[in-house]
Parts: sequence; structure tokens; C-alpha cells
Amino acid sequence: MAKNLLFEIGLEEMPARFIRAAMEQLKERTEKWLEESVIQHGAVEAYATPRRLAVLVKDVAEKQEDVHEEVKGPSRKIALDENGQWSKAALGFARSQGASPEQFTFREVGGTEYVYVSKSRIGVETSSLLADGLLGILQAMNFPKNMRWGNYDFKFVRPIRWLVALFGKDVIELEIAGVKSGNVTRGHRFLGTETVIEEPAAYVETLRSQHVIADVNERQALIQNQIDALAKEKGWHIAVKEDLLEEVLFLVETPTVLYGTFEESFLNIPQEVLITSMREHQRYFPVLNAQGNLLPYFVTVRNGNNTSLDVIARGNEKVLRARLSDAKFFYEEDQKLAIKDALSKLESIVFHDELGTIGDKVRRIRRNTEKLSAMLGTDTGTAEAAARTAEICKFDLVTQMVYEFPELQGVMGEDYARKAGEPEAVARGIFEHYQPRFADDAVPASTVGSIVSIADKIDTIVGCFSIGIIPTGSQDPYGLRRQAAGIVQIIVDHKLSVSLTEIFKLALETHQQFRGLKRSEDEIMKDLVDFFGLRVRKTLSDENLRYDVVDAVLSAGYDDVVSTVARGKALMKAVDAKDEFKATVESFGRVSNLAAKATGEKVRSDLLSEPAEQALYEAWRSVSDKYRETLAARDAVGALELISGLKDAITVFFDAVMVMAEDDAIRTNRLALLAAIDEDLKAFADFGKLVWA
Repeated sequence: MAKNLLFEIGLEEMPARFIRAAMEQLKERTEKWLEESVIQHGAVEAYATPRRLAVLVKDVAEKQEDVHEEVKGPSRKIALDENGQWSKAALGFARSQGASPEQFTFREVGGTEYVYVSKSRIGVETSSLLADGLLGILQAMNFPKNMRWGNYDFKFVRPIRWLVALFGKDVIELEIAGVKSGNVTRGHRFLGTETVIEEPAAYVETLRSQHVIADVNERQALIQNQIDALAKEKGWHIAVKEDLLEEVLFLVETPTVLYGTFEESFLNIPQEVLITSMREHQRYFPVLNAQGNLLPYFVTVRNGNNTSLDVIARGNEKVLRARLSDAKFFYEEDQKLAIKDALSKLESIVFHDELGTIGDKVRRIRRNTEKLSAMLGTDTGTAEAAARTAEICKFDLVTQMVYEFPELQGVMGEDYARKAGEPEAVARGIFEHYQPRFADDAVPASTVGSIVSIADKIDTIVGCFSIGIIPTGSQDPYGLRRQAAGIVQIIVDHKLSVSLTEIFKLALETHQQFRGLKRSEDEIMKDLVDFFGLRVRKTLSDENLRYDVVDAVLSAGYDDVVSTVARGKALMKAVDAKDEFKATVESFGRVSNLAAKATGEKVRSDLLSEPAEQALYEAWRSVSDKYRETLAARDAVGALELISGLKDAITVFFDAVMVMAEDDAIRTNRLALLAAIDEDLKAFADFGKLVWA
């Protein structure tokens, strides 16, 4: 026999950003407890709204399973001492299993006898376990932020107001923070009432009758379908940002989509400002036309039905009008601020106590930019535009608009710089130097933006590393991992002819010149190499390269990131050919194995007496220089083809020549030849790390 189980935790409104994780946590903890309690069950479904977390478990067995198991202990040799008495290890095993040594038996496994003990446990009624089990699940839940209420020591994400705990039609009696469980839930705060849940399977429909859509997926589909229908009816494109949709999803229990308008005069403000104000302050979805231009409408989701939507719309319009009026005022006031005056204000804004002000940082960015431009051999116009961009790239940080909306840094800088008469390349570079801002964001499209972006990011990373701020575990308050990944992404996408080491050194030199270094340059450099190595590994993995291919190419170095990615892709393509390339890799492996025995001597052609070794030497000499040049040119496919061409000569060599000859000079020379070839091979990858199925 089986019954359904329902556990609902009713709360004051929770922060929307906490709810999905809390719902999933409740489900996972319930599943884990049932498993540990050896209680058979069917599907586990989780539900959540702003005011409740719930889990419904179908077909829960009314009785625990009986447990019969045999547990393996220490071997006979360890279990018995020299006098044939039970050892401490055996006695400890008995205690751990709640058994006595008299229950031990011996069984042979793989030629060795081991102690075994049989354990049996008769299952008890599930109903006798549920109260403690559900209470334990609730008490074990954790959240980013907790709160206490009343005089209770218990902490939870928000005060608990009701509990529903049902096993079939029976109430599971439990109590926490003065709240006792029952079978009464609460509907929508304004549209619903308290109502009895007759049995767990009726949970979703009972709440629906009280204007609560408990199923998260159903609620999301309702919102999306209503938005799509409105967009089709009006001929609009409603810009639905996933994170905003997720937030709105957990702000409502009964969603109803509606729209409102705002004055067209506000469209004179950059649409990024209007969109940010609508999304961040009001949780509205902006409306665009087919060309992607903002229209004077907004879409929102009401937590309620479709009664008096015109009144609700007017109320939202009034609030938005005030927000946009503020934005318009800030925008107009900001344009009265000259760029040079804004730059002077940066001198009073601290970037970091040990790294100086934003003004100090800007000067370092400009120095890095000048060095990087020279390193890349940019033309004079590009170099000058990059230098000017670096000089003013942070000026918008002191504007009222960025103070109100920090996420608009760069966006406002571009707009204000353009209005101030700065060259287009400079204005665009101000925006682009923040890119990529997050995972999957675009990299700067222009060379100017790319150079300043790298200059800014490497200044932050090297500065933090120089004072001992290095990300550990999940801690990365300055976003250094994201910025390092951004540098790697820019280099790869633009195929910049610069190495990571060169970038590290120019930033270290700049910090040394401006403020000195708290740690030694060698220590910082080592940490930077290791730190960026992980970012390059992630870049290779994102290219869908196998883990062994990634390991192989990283072993050859990753200072030239563009070359590293090219080598990874070329090697992955070759590995996909499998049998054909496998034979080549096996021949490379034979070379590497013996090359490890070489003593560092140079190859002497006059000591190559056997035709097969002469042929291998000539084959290697004929491709080595061209192979190195091709590799340096980042033509990884061509380089791999050249070095793979040695396979036949290597095979013939090993078939015809005894490498470990008795003559010391001959043996040393043959090993030297293999070492020279292996050095070329390892410039591409450590082929020995490839794994074949």
C-alpha cells in the first residue's frame, strides 16, 4: 500500500531571487531523507510561489523496507591477533555495526578471507517517521540570508505562518516557531482565502481555486504566453530578459500581463537609460519595434486577475513617469559637466586603499595602453585614439546617471563623449573597454576598445595580485576570473599578436613605476601564469575539445593563446580521425619514451651509420624548420601535417635500428636524435596524454 505525501511551508513573501534554489533544495532534501530512511516512493514534485515552498511525493510506502545486508570487515589476518583473539580492529568493526564478534563469519574474496557480519532491521510504519523527518528537513534548509522573528531562536528565510503536512488524508503533527501543522493552506493574499486540502493529490487544484498557480513551469508558461499574445496583437517586440522573467515569476501567484504608456518626449533620452530604469526599478519589460528601437510602452505582470487593469496601468504609468523624469533630469545635468572636470573628480574616488584612486588607475591604464599599442604595431591614428580613450574611459563614473544606474557605466560615457565632440572611435572605445562584461558577452569590436579593455583588466588583476588579493574557492570580490577570461577571449577573437607573458610584464612594469610592488615580481608572475592557465583551459573546453586533448596542448604551453586554441582544434580534428591518427601518435609515443633517456647531447650526423636512422634524420631535418615556422605562424593544421609526416620514417627506424646499442657513442647519438624530434613534438602537444578508447 502507498499514500501521497504533501509538505507545504507557508511564509511571508520571500525574496524572488531565493525561491527557485529553495524549492530545489526542499525537493533534494526530501528525496535524500526518503532514500536514507529506506522508504519507497514515486515521483517527487516541488512547487513554489512568493509565499510558499512545497513538495508532493507520490506513492510513498506505508512501511519502511526490511533491511537484510552483509557488511564486509577487515581480513582474517587483521581481525585475529597472534593468539587467535579478536584484534582491536575487529572489535572496533563490531561496535561500528552494532554487532558482537560472535556474529562474525568468514568469507573468501579474491583468495583472502574477510570478516562479515549480517545485519537485519525490520521496517517500521512510515507514519511514525514523518514528523521528525519533515521537521529535520525544514530545520536543515539554508538560505543566502536568514531572519529571526518573535522570541524564537529558529532562523529561516522569512517568518513561517502556516504548515501543511499530509500523509494521505492524515495530518502529520509537527510544530516549529509556534506554528503547528494541519491541512489548511492559504490562497492568494487578496483574491483567495484559507482552504482545506483534502488529500495531497488535490494540492495544485485546491490552490488554483484560490487564485494561486503553484506549479512554477505552468506559471512561467502563462506569463510567456500572455506576453506573446500581446506582442502579436500589437505588432510589438517585447524584450523579455531571462533574469527579469525569472524574478517576475517569483513575485506573483496569479500572473496577469498588462501594458501601459509613457510620454514620447522621454524617447530623447538614450534608450538604454529608459530600458534600465524600467527593468531595474519597476520590473517592466520594454517594448521595441521591428528595428529594435524603443516604443513609448511598457509591459508588466500583475499579481492578480484582470479586474480593473486600466486602473492598474494608470498607477504604473504614474510611477514610471516619476522615474523617467528623474532620469531625464540626471541626463540633462550630466551634459553640463565637462569631461576635464569629471576627470579631476576621479582623483577623490578611491579604487583601493593600496592601489590608489580611480585617477591613479586611469593613468596606469593609459600607460598600459601606450605599451600595448606599440607592442601590437598599431598605426598612429589607432594608437592616438586608444590613448585618448584610456585617458577618459572612466569619466562617466562621476555622473549622476551612472551613480543612479551603475550598470550604465560605459554606456553613458559613450553617449556623453560623443556629445562632447570626441572622435567616434574614442566614444565607442569607452563603451567597449568594459566588454566582455559577463559570460557570453561580446568582446570589443574595435582595436581601440580591445586594447583599452585589456589594459584596464590587466591593471586590475596585476594590482590585486601584487597586494595578495588572489581568488580562492568561490571568493572573487573583484571579478578577477571574469576579467582574465575577458582578456583571453579578446586575444583569441581578434587573433592579437601578443603573449600573456608580455601583457603581464607591461602591467607589472607600470605598477612598479607608479607605486611599487608589495610582493616580488617572480611570485606575482607565477601566480598570474597559473591563474590564466585555468582561464585558457576553460576557453579550450568551451571549444568542445576533449579533456585529454586540452591536457595535451596545454602541456606544450599556453603563452600564445591564439596558437594554443588553434593547436587544440587541429588536434581534436586529427583525433576524430581515430585509427589513422592513432598509429601516428603511437609512433610519437615510442620516440618520447626513449627520448627521456637522452643526456642532452646534440645529434652528430657522422655517427648515423644505419640507413633507417639516416633516413629519419633527413626526414626530420627536412621538416623541422618549416614546422617551427608554421607553428609560429599559428597554422596548427599545417604544422601537425608536417610533423605527422615523420610517422613512416619513425616506424622504419624502430623496426630496423637497435637504439640502445652497446657502443656508448652510437647509443647516445640515437637518443639525441629522438630527443630532438621529441622536442619538436612537444612544441605542439604532449601526445602521450591522449586517451584512446
